Formats: sequence, C-alpha cells, structure tokens
Amino acid sequence: MLLIGSGDFPMSPPDVVRTLLGNGAPADSLIVNQIRLPRVGTALAVGAALGLAGAIFQSLVRNPLGSPDMLGFSQGAATGVLAGIVLAGGGGLAVAGGAVGGGLLTGVLVYAVAGRHGAHGQRLILVGVGVAAILTGVNGYLLTRAKITDAARAVLWLTGSLDGRDWGDSGPLLVALAVLGPVVLVFCGRALRMLEMGDDAAHGLGVPIERVRLILLAAAVLLASFAAAAAGPVAFVALSAPQLARRLTRTAGPNLLPAACMGAALMVAADWVAQRAFPATSSRSAW
Repeated sequence: MLLIGSGDFPMSPPDVVRTLLGNGAPADSLIVNQIRLPRVGTALAVGAALGLAGAIFQSLVRNPLGSPDMLGFSQGAATGVLAGIVLAGGGGLAVAGGAVGGGLLTGVLVYAVAGRHGAHGQRLILVGVGVAAILTGVNGYLLTRAKITDAARAVLWLTGSLDGRDWGDSGPLLVALAVLGPVVLVFCGRALRMLEMGDDAAHGLGVPIERVRLILLAAAVLLASFAAAAAGPVAFVALSAPQLARRLTRTAGPNLLPAACMGAALMVAADWVAQRAFPATSSRSAW
C-alpha cells in the first residue's frame, strides 16, 4: 500500500483503496492499475519465488550457501537470455524463454555431473559453483560478441530491474507460483523436513527420497528461472530470505512459507528504497 501510494504523484491509502475497487479518478486508475500495481505485484512474485527456491536449495544441500545464484542457476538463466539477445536479437518473449530454458538446462547439467546420489550436500554445491564460474565466463564472452545496442539491452537485463514491468512480465511467474507453490508447500513440505534428518532416517519414515529430491530440485530451478525472466537475475534474495525467516520464526526446518514471505518483503522494500534513492533512473515508477 505504501509503495503504490508513494511517488511524484502521492496518494493517500483511502484513495489507493478506492482506486483498486474501481471508484477512483481516471488519472488515479492509470497510475495505480497500469503502472504501480503491476510493478508491486511483480516484486512480490519475484521475491516469493526466490525465497521459496532458496529455502528448497538450502534445505536439500543442508548448507546456508545453497541458493540459485551460488549454484549456477541464475547464471544459466542469464546465459539463455544472452544467447537469445546476442545471437538471435530476440524480444521480450525470447528473453523469458531464454531465461527458463537456460535455467532448466543448467539444472540438468548440474544434476548430471553431481550424479543421482550426489544431488545434495557438498557435491552439489561444488558442482554448482564450478558451473557458475564457467557460465560467468560464457556470459562475458557473449557480451563481447554482441552489437553495442544488444550489449546495452543485455547489461540492463543482467542488472535486474522492476522498472516498467507489467502483468505480461509477471504472468508466467504467477502461474508457476500457483502451480509449484502448492506442490512444494503441501505435498513435499513434510518430505523435505524428513530429508533434513538424513537419507537413512527419511527412507525409514517412508519418504521416496530420489523422487522427492528430483521434484524439489525441478521446482526450485523453475521458480528461480521464471523469477529471472520477470526481473532479471536478482542476487542475494534467495540466499538471505530463508536465513532471515529462520531467525524470525525461531523454528527448525526449511520454513518454506516464511522464506517466501520474507523474499517478497525484501524485494518490495528494496524496490521502494531504489525508487526513493535513485528517482532519476526510474522513468515510470516515480509517477
């Protein structure tokens, strides 16, 4: 509510609520429904997806450093986008498809190199860090081969931004959250808690270890990839949100829902600070 009502055209909370209910002035409706609300919605969705993906990775590898940007999946999404922009000169659809495709291919590569029985713990982290280093070099090479205009577009996307985002940008991510969120929270949440106790204990409690781990890895990779497609490879949120959520809730376990909420809060707060600290760099959000 604060982010929607603030900007060069400030609005009080009652005005924002009235506009959201369809009773606002035409100018208020334009600013709220077409400019500010899609941006806030994208921020919430991206933060929730990254927080949830980070919680899954950290729980599976049993390490607080486990996150998409540390394990190479964000770099893989960036590689897919750069390939679409630099090699094919693609537009918005190519960017989204490249991010998802690159993230998925990176997930398959990491899983294949780590091995079926190594897709957790230290081996997955080492393989992910190595793949991330390789893809960082590939991304740098692709930038050197791009035209100046394509390179500028690619660098802008690589920075990560919510500026100018609309429902078309966040639509695929919202669908992914609606589908994958219940799968992870409802159907795999208990199994993930059991896996944190070790494979032997989880197997003794009747958890189909390999199948659950594969589903969770696929869900986390998809969430991180769709988040990158919507706002670029935003760093640190997936790494920090699960840890902050765990410290606030003071409970053991993956804390999937609190991590998603914390990720959403971090993204919205960071966007609000960015708009206030650097107003000249945001062309639409300052309205």
